[in-house]
Amino acid sequence: MTDASTQIKETITANDVVLFMKGTKSMPQCGFSSRVAGVLNYMGVEFADVNVLSDDGIRQGIKDFSDWPTIPQLYVKGEFVGGCDIITEMTLSGELDTLFEENGVTYDKDAADKIREANG
Repeated sequence: MTDASTQIKETITANDVVLFMKGTKSMPQCGFSSRVAGVLNYMGVEFADVNVLSDDGIRQGIKDFSDWPTIPQLYVKGEFVGGCDIITEMTLSGELDTLFEENGVTYDKDAADKIREANG
């Protein structure tokens, strides 16, 4: 049995993009998790989802690991990116596109542009 920190490290190392969230990417269980998963799904980003509601150790462990108090939490190439507000801002500013491009993460640029158009 590994501790939460080890499990988290293994997950973010094994996957280019990981979203620690409440619920799953197909069935989010909070509005903030739903928003971030929705953006990633709409942009066609392949990502691993970790449902923190199914494991209390991970739920608290991810907060300790990142030193960030809230969920969801997005990781790209093992680096903590942020929560819902930060991901929303980065999506609207184009910073998320840049982050994906710099890290070789495939995404739909047209979909990202549509998000910005709809929220501009």
